[in-house]
Amino acid sequence: MGKQRTEIEAEAHTWLRGAWHLLSFRFCNKILGEMPSLGITVFCFLLLIVTTSTHALIEVNFDPFDYPSPDGENGTEENVPTELHRQKRQVATFGLPPMEYKIDIEISYTDPSLLEAIKDYFKNLSFPVIVNTLDAAMNISSLNVTTVCSLTSNNETHCSCESGYRWPASVCSAKSICPSTIPTQEEICDCITQVPSQGPYCQLQSEDQTNFSVSPEDIFQGDTVKMKCVIPLDTGNVTWYHSGSLILNRVRHSISTIIIEKTTTSILKITNVTQDDTGPYTCVFIDSSVSSTWEFKATRNITVAPINIMQSGDTKVICNGTKVSLSCCIDGNIQYFNTTWTPNTGHSGIVYFNTGTASLTPNCTEYTLQASPFQCPNPPDNEITYTCELSTGNGAIRSKTINVIYSPGANLTISPSTNVSEGHSFNLTCTSDVSNCDNLTWKIQSQMIDSRLYSCKVESPSKAMSTLTVNSATQAWNGTYTCTLFQKSLSSSASTTVEIVPLPLKKNIVLDPIQGFIQCNVPQVLKCCINGTENYDVTFTVQQRECKSVKNTQGNQVCYTCNYTERCNSKSNVVAFCTFGNRIQDNVTSSPMNLSIILENEVTCSGSIGVGWQGAQITKPCPASQGVNGISTTRRGTVVYVCNNTDWKVARNSCISDQINTLLSGAESLVYDPQAEEQLPTYLETLHNTTLKEQQEINTSPANLVAVISILDLVSNIPTDAEPRAMENFLSTVNTIVNNSTIPAWKDLNNQQTENSSRLLDSVEKFSRSLRPINNTIPLITNTNVQLQGIVITENSTWDYNKSFTFSNSANLSGNVLINRNNIKNLTEKLTIITVAFSTLRYILPNLNETAKDVNGLVMMTTTNSVGSQVSEISLTFAKSNSSLKDPQCVFWNFSHFAAVGGWDDTGCHPKDEEDYVICTCNHLTSFSILMSFDQGSSPSGGELQSLDYITYIGLSISIVSLMICILIESLVWKHVTKNRTSYMRHVCILNIAVSLLIADSWFIVTAFIQDKKELVKGNVCIAATFFIHLFYLSLFFWMLALGLMIFYHLVFILHDTSKTIQKAVAFSLGYGCPLIISVITIAVTQPHNTYMRENACWLNWEKSKALLAFIIPALIIVAVNSIIAVVILVKILRPAIGEKPSKQERSSLIQAIKNVATLTPLFGLTWGFGVATLSNGSPIVFHILFTLLNAFQGLFILVFGTLRDKKVIEALLNKYSLGRWSTQQTKSTSLGDSAPVFSMSCPFSAALNNLSGKAGKYNISSTEATGSSSEHTSSTYSVFH
Repeated sequence: MGKQRTEIEAEAHTWLRGAWHLLSFRFCNKILGEMPSLGITVFCFLLLIVTTSTHALIEVNFDPFDYPSPDGENGTEENVPTELHRQKRQVATFGLPPMEYKIDIEISYTDPSLLEAIKDYFKNLSFPVIVNTLDAAMNISSLNVTTVCSLTSNNETHCSCESGYRWPASVCSAKSICPSTIPTQEEICDCITQVPSQGPYCQLQSEDQTNFSVSPEDIFQGDTVKMKCVIPLDTGNVTWYHSGSLILNRVRHSISTIIIEKTTTSILKITNVTQDDTGPYTCVFIDSSVSSTWEFKATRNITVAPINIMQSGDTKVICNGTKVSLSCCIDGNIQYFNTTWTPNTGHSGIVYFNTGTASLTPNCTEYTLQASPFQCPNPPDNEITYTCELSTGNGAIRSKTINVIYSPGANLTISPSTNVSEGHSFNLTCTSDVSNCDNLTWKIQSQMIDSRLYSCKVESPSKAMSTLTVNSATQAWNGTYTCTLFQKSLSSSASTTVEIVPLPLKKNIVLDPIQGFIQCNVPQVLKCCINGTENYDVTFTVQQRECKSVKNTQGNQVCYTCNYTERCNSKSNVVAFCTFGNRIQDNVTSSPMNLSIILENEVTCSGSIGVGWQGAQITKPCPASQGVNGISTTRRGTVVYVCNNTDWKVARNSCISDQINTLLSGAESLVYDPQAEEQLPTYLETLHNTTLKEQQEINTSPANLVAVISILDLVSNIPTDAEPRAMENFLSTVNTIVNNSTIPAWKDLNNQQTENSSRLLDSVEKFSRSLRPINNTIPLITNTNVQLQGIVITENSTWDYNKSFTFSNSANLSGNVLINRNNIKNLTEKLTIITVAFSTLRYILPNLNETAKDVNGLVMMTTTNSVGSQVSEISLTFAKSNSSLKDPQCVFWNFSHFAAVGGWDDTGCHPKDEEDYVICTCNHLTSFSILMSFDQGSSPSGGELQSLDYITYIGLSISIVSLMICILIESLVWKHVTKNRTSYMRHVCILNIAVSLLIADSWFIVTAFIQDKKELVKGNVCIAATFFIHLFYLSLFFWMLALGLMIFYHLVFILHDTSKTIQKAVAFSLGYGCPLIISVITIAVTQPHNTYMRENACWLNWEKSKALLAFIIPALIIVAVNSIIAVVILVKILRPAIGEKPSKQERSSLIQAIKNVATLTPLFGLTWGFGVATLSNGSPIVFHILFTLLNAFQGLFILVFGTLRDKKVIEALLNKYSLGRWSTQQTKSTSLGDSAPVFSMSCPFSAALNNLSGKAGKYNISSTEATGSSSEHTSSTYSVFH
């Protein structure tokens, strides 16, 4: 361990020389008892020597191990001035004042624990230590370790000062400073790298000698601050520092220093202080009067607090003696400030209300104002500004102003009490003599009324008027109304009472009958019913004559009846109506009942429904509904009965279900309710749950659908917060009624009332506009068929409005709406932009433009909640629902088109076709979509289409005529050409092929008529036509398959004999059973989803459900199978195996059947092959022409290739109608046996009917038939070679 040196400083007042000896003895006795060691022993010995020495300053340097005794270098006394020697000698003289000594003792040692032991001992001493001896007295005032020197690991000496001590500046400048110490001008060092040989050692810090004071103690921004340093030293060398930076005399800073009686005072003055003046300030005194330079310094940290005044807001004072307090508050204690309140002068120069009362709270100064009515100044002097001023007295002053408007107390008058009939409108007026509309409310029965129902207008400087308007009074408006005007904390009110007197609404009066018949001189019961038990005066008026009424109550339903007898003085129809009057003489008249006069001999149907002739219709009200408690209530809607034979049948039922009827009544009441906004969320919850339960009723009843649309239209007028649950309930209801399952009901509804789909779209738009954002957000709502997204424009809105929609259940139908930021930044703050996308509305909105274009994408509605805010450009991207359509047209729904029914309009929109997408750019907002027509590549143009129509109609006419001729010929020659089993089955197949094609072509003519009448395309007739065309075209092919399989069987399985009955059963099952199964399955699978037919044609759908494949696939498979059969049969005939050669007659029939199959199969296959080709995009027009030609002339092909090319048929015709055969024919006709066919053979057509069902007559053939038979064999042989 390296050697260490410690300097100990001792201060004492000495009277006797022996005092040190006594102290040293006590010290050594104590320390040796606690820590006995050689070093301690030597130290105590030397200390005793010091105490007996006459020296005032001694250095003792020893090492107990290396230096057992003081040497000449470290143990001798220093060069002490002679003056000090004299002073020391004089001290011992009695009667002289005591002297003060400071002794520095240097100790060298290797044991580091010695230093801590010495420190602990000195710390525990109680000073002063008084030492009394016989010859001296001494007070030791302190003993402190000041300096410690030690060797570092680099063998360097570092001398550092103990806590509270520092090296003098002269030493720091003369010696090398330790690397860890960097001296500054205001700081002396605490570590040097060598021991000063002549001293001085570390000195006590100078702060203890300097008095630093600051005035004022609490400093505020704007104050003048004085900092004063006082030191008992005669020196003019003073320096000031702020956070280490030298302070000089400047504009705001001034330094002055004075010396009085060896005391130096330095003052730093800072005016108008700021928060930048916060921080530590240091004064440094430098004394160079002694042999070394001494620095004395003191530091104080000051904080400059800001003065932040928070004043109360501008206010009003009501001149009725009400007290109003103004206040100015700060963060800290107001007691540090002087506060004053000062009013300004009015416009006339008069000072008002200078006598307010000021008071203080811990943080605030308050000023209380009070004005009586006679003190109230008149405008414009009624607006006065009060100034509160806070000052510290040290230069800081701050003030704030508060504007006060003096207003007289309000006197309110309100409309007098009144009675109002239910359903009528009324107004209430509240007038104030104060021109104030800022805070006025209306209440009914202490419940707040929606502010949208009343308005307030300042009529003059001394008058304001508020008007409450109720458009349709309900029982919810019955009660006491209170109009309240709030002025500051004072309110003025006026009240009135309104009684709502019951009176039924016209639409709630149920008539029976609504439309019907009346017999002459036969009493007819006329009935008017309402819900409720109120008493009314009811009068019936029939043909301008009054009829007495009779009241009848059933549960909650009250009916009034009148027995009327028509005398038939005139033949005009009878018109009747009923009038209800209440106790305040208000009346309501029902809709008319229209009755047509019917004579007794014209009556076909009668009963409780009424009377009428065949086909006549009667409109009756819906039957009353029975609630869970058995109470009868009226139900909206009508039932139309039609007279069929002698019975009344329901032709149309438009009754609304009980649940939806209740919802509709609730919506009608809610929209006029005083608390409509408050009750709307609860109602929407009920609406959502009920429509889900009533989904099936909505799907099957257009009346229920209309009722839900009416409900949505009503509630969309009520503003509501954009709360997710309320929005979800509203849009879920919309989602329910636009579901795919409701589309049939929509189609029926659009055939009757086309405006309802437009009403639905309008209600969603109104609901979106009425949404009030919560926390500047619009919730995202996602449903199966409806989605909503939106934003709120804020002052920091610098982004695009970019919203995308995708409907996974609609073949990923998607869309996007984009409004760029340049358009958004011009919109009003707090404005909302909302987009609602519909996936199924394209099937629901009617296209009244009568164009061939269809909606081919989403319907997307974008709207804002401000009518005045315009968007100059919006970009919409639509994914094409059907990529085969072309010629896109960007359209929006114009609600004013077609007499306000609504329709598509392309004004202001421009399309851009991008393969599978269409981009629309429009200059306005509303509901958008795209209309597209069929691709011109796959569908002919207008001129070409007209040419194809001509070919179709001509060809079908020829085909139908040809088929009728074919059937006629078959019936004439049937018994001559069906002599063997093969020939018989061939002609059965040919005949059924002809019948199937004839029926299919006939239905085709029906569809052509339907498509010309566009309104019928959506009806049931079109569905039936599609079904039968599909069925009988399939039958055509399956009978061809039956023909091919029959031939194949007879040639391949020649040794297997099957009866005619089995063959016919197989053929009919195949020819009609298989097509029927396929057709029924197709319609059952696709029709519930409205994808059975095409949109504008009565034929199987291709785009949505691919239902057309149910015809194409079986037809092409049959064509392929028959082609293979034809090749196999041809090989068999040309190269028969042994034993497989059929008879000549069988061979002839087979050859003819093969010709039929080989001819008709390619023709029919080629025909429908071209039909498949027309389905592809961009198919040439030649395919359409060839398909039309081949399809239209198929009947002619069957006649030529199936009948006329058969030599036996031609021979049979020639033989039948030749003169030589006439007498023989007559003989034959008389030789029919008992086993005749089902239909008489006397007529050719009856034979055809028998042949179609496979029934052939059995004849008793005479000998004359042998010739016929021989002739038939000859002709068969002839046909083999041809």
